[in-house]
Amino acid sequence: MEHLGSGKAKRLATLLSGLVECMCFAGVIFGWASLVYVLKDLHYFRDLCVPIANQTANSTLDEDCRAQDEQFSLVFTIGSFMNNFMTFPTGYIFDRFGTTVARLLAISSYTTGTLLIAFSTEATALILFPALCLLSVGGILLILTNMQVGNLFGKHRSTIITLYNGAFDSSSFVFLIIKLLYEQGLTLNTMFLFISACSAWHLVRTFFFMPRYHIPYPLPPGYAYGMSCQRRSCSYRTYEEQRPKNSNEDETLSASDTLHADSVLGEEHLTTKVIPGEGNPGAASNSKKPAIVSFWSCVLSKLFFWNLVWLSVMQLRHYLFIGTLNPMLERLAGQDAALVSSYTNAFAFTQFCGVICAPWNGLILDRHKHGQKKEGSSQEVPDSLADLRSCVLSLVITVLQCMAFSICASIPVLPVQYATFILQVLSRSFLYGGNAAFLAVAFPLEHFGKLYGLVMGLSAVVALLQYPAFTLIKGPLKGDPFYVNIGFIVLMLLALVHPLVVFRECKQQQKQQAKQHNSDSPPLTAEKSGLESSI
Repeated sequence: MEHLGSGKAKRLATLLSGLVECMCFAGVIFGWASLVYVLKDLHYFRDLCVPIANQTANSTLDEDCRAQDEQFSLVFTIGSFMNNFMTFPTGYIFDRFGTTVARLLAISSYTTGTLLIAFSTEATALILFPALCLLSVGGILLILTNMQVGNLFGKHRSTIITLYNGAFDSSSFVFLIIKLLYEQGLTLNTMFLFISACSAWHLVRTFFFMPRYHIPYPLPPGYAYGMSCQRRSCSYRTYEEQRPKNSNEDETLSASDTLHADSVLGEEHLTTKVIPGEGNPGAASNSKKPAIVSFWSCVLSKLFFWNLVWLSVMQLRHYLFIGTLNPMLERLAGQDAALVSSYTNAFAFTQFCGVICAPWNGLILDRHKHGQKKEGSSQEVPDSLADLRSCVLSLVITVLQCMAFSICASIPVLPVQYATFILQVLSRSFLYGGNAAFLAVAFPLEHFGKLYGLVMGLSAVVALLQYPAFTLIKGPLKGDPFYVNIGFIVLMLLALVHPLVVFRECKQQQKQQAKQHNSDSPPLTAEKSGLESSI
């Protein structure tokens, strides 16, 4: 009992410490609008501003800073591109080498990025390009290694995955805090040196509250992880490999024997792949061995392709909004710096609420899954199909939220932007949490890191279109993004194809299982009728 109590306490500590890590560090670059305000005040890229023609000799306030805005937008474009594009190689590192190696790489990248910003100046403003890229790579590795914590909590798995993605979104408020502290007199150097020093926190979590390799799903009895384990790390790559192949032998194991075996076996012994939703592979010794789904068969599937389209369209919309927020507010506020600062603070504050909004998506997934399982209990609907069907509602809601956000962003009225901020954080929280949860339930678990990295990397290539879109707004459209916003509303209809494809796939799987169930029934019926006739 004491062992079980300490295990629960450690899992809770892992959950909460991971939540703090994601909320305070992982996605800070998405608070870019707040940091731009500080960087402009420190005259970063100020040399790109040019005096407006025909101004009087006494007027020195009017300058054309479109080139400065474009440079800041380019920094964010490259940073956000790296945030997604590098997810594939980092996902491979996570799958291949495990949690410890991935997190040490994350900590190194993140610390280097914060140190570069800390020692940057107006003269070395170009250092922001590598700095933001390193922050992006470090942050995405932190969230990637933390999402597996959901495996520790069974039926609440989707809720925790979306909670962590919401915390990732909320971490953009860190740059708001930097902006507010800067206005109170703290220097950029001091604040980023403090963030660099927080790497000690990441190291503590890496060695004491995270596994050496991966947290399995489903979780084996007596599972332990971290440096508190005796002799070696007790985390596993998969569950199945530590289980006996003979189901009869498995049933005779006592709880104490199982607990002892789990605590002694190291993850070095575990390499068998897990296929989510296939049930217990050792449940029947005579049953067929489940087919192993290859990585490329997942990549070439319709589900993966339309999930990529679904993510890419909406992510591009969010990135363009964040990257152009500061010049948009300046235009709507008539260059009133105090008003721009007030709306920038409001935007950053709503981003903090992402950690509150994201679990709603997880609750929709988990509760809808339980409802699907109850409806299909008489038809013996497997977990994999119930998981997939539960995603449809979540995918549709996410698209509708993004469309509502785009409509509000198209209205050139400053007070309406408060509604835009709220809808944007709701949509973004559902987007990334829903993407991670969908990949976790629709494809085999051993491919999660690679698939998550690949879909984020490919969507990053699409996200590069934000810079030409920004140039279009600043150039031919003369700073008015109205027509671009309308184009995105129309493009958003393409994202609705994904939930339709998932729904159709669920129907097909359900029909196949019904046929299989019916094909097994006739022999039993014939045998029963034969017995009745003989009687």
